[in-house]
Amino acid sequence: MKRLLIAGLGLAAAAAFAQTTPVGLWRNVDDKTGEAKAEIRITETAGGLSGRIEKILRKDAKPDERCNECADERKGQPMVGLEIIRGARKADGKDVWEDGKILDPENGREYRLRLTPVDAGKKLEVRGSFGPFGRTQTWVRAQ
Repeated sequence: MKRLLIAGLGLAAAAAFAQTTPVGLWRNVDDKTGEAKAEIRITETAGGLSGRIEKILRKDAKPDERCNECADERKGQPMVGLEIIRGARKADGKDVWEDGKILDPENGREYRLRLTPVDAGKKLEVRGSFGPFGRTQTWVRAQ
């Protein structure tokens, strides 16, 4: 009985820890309309975190939409599958991932990235900045 209790507590702790990382499926929400725009899957790679658009949710989205504003190798690539997050790493001693880049496919610009899980990992604060300027979006974990 004691072993089952210890195993159960270990599994619960592992599940709670897994939810406090940015790894997983997220919905980003338009700052102005409050509508979900896309689902982004964040994975962990040897080079840090990577995030790709898995699904476009905007009502006016075209199925063959491409990143025409991108300036690097992503130019002309389909939006679905497009890598928009690159290289963020966990900061020492904090539940924050930084030093990566995030691409805004609507304007083709890349920004310095900071990811902070909040609300027990149910939400993710996504901060993109350029010099002293930036903005933070709150993404919601997709179920």
